[in-house]
Amino acid sequence: MNILQAIVLGIVQGLTEFLPISSSAHLRIVPALFGWGDPGAAFTAIIQIGTLVAVLLYFAKDIASIAGAVVSGILKGRLFDSDEAKTGWMIVAGTVPIVVLGLLFKKHIETTLRSLYWISASMILLALVLSVAEQHLRNRSRQGLRGKSIREISWKEAIVIGLAQAMALIPGSSRSGVTITGGLFMNLDRETAARYSFLLSIPSVFAAGIFELYKTRAEIMASTQNMVDIAAATLCAFVVGYLSIAFLLAYLRRHTTTIFVAYRLFVGASLIALLAAGRLAP
Repeated sequence: MNILQAIVLGIVQGLTEFLPISSSAHLRIVPALFGWGDPGAAFTAIIQIGTLVAVLLYFAKDIASIAGAVVSGILKGRLFDSDEAKTGWMIVAGTVPIVVLGLLFKKHIETTLRSLYWISASMILLALVLSVAEQHLRNRSRQGLRGKSIREISWKEAIVIGLAQAMALIPGSSRSGVTITGGLFMNLDRETAARYSFLLSIPSVFAAGIFELYKTRAEIMASTQNMVDIAAATLCAFVVGYLSIAFLLAYLRRHTTTIFVAYRLFVGASLIALLAAGRLAP
């Protein structure tokens, strides 16, 4: 790719990583629409480091509190000594499913599942499931029941949301989308579901990014252009991603996820139409 393509893809990554519309899908769709080559799963994983840094900076205070509590609990021999320590271990437990399934199905994730047919199907399917989750939250609201805060998340909810996160391995499903959906079904309010989703993403995104960076280091360092492209895309992903986090959290305090459901349905249906008309290669 050239530097312009790298910048565009970095912006796309930052914009779509945290919104429940799937960054992996858009990093596959945008190049296809412009006639560019598929950047590949490794490129996607590496530039996610930029959005990871955005999460680390945006939630620095929360992360420091959780990490400090976990370390303190280990030193005291009381792992769940505080709410923050419990949250930390829940994030660890919730990361296990995506790590295990990611390793088991790595070949399919990098090849077969990147088909635009899979992406269009997952865009539509998650839109429908997210719509059902929204209805569940509205029903609870009518009954006068409030959503849970992060401190009120139990092990059952942490495991269910962790299992939901594993669905993000399918391009088009969206890491934030599936975890927010899981959170809504587990009775979290929208902002809390998004906040927990971002914190939960840290271990798996870090592991995937570093692994792919190490695995493809020879190819990246083969030319200065490759290094510049990766750096530019990652930087753009960081800047735009930071702004996207702030936008989504503020938006979900006052609005539902309906706009994202509608967008996913539109994109999924449009992809199917373009594929059927032969305008895009799957």
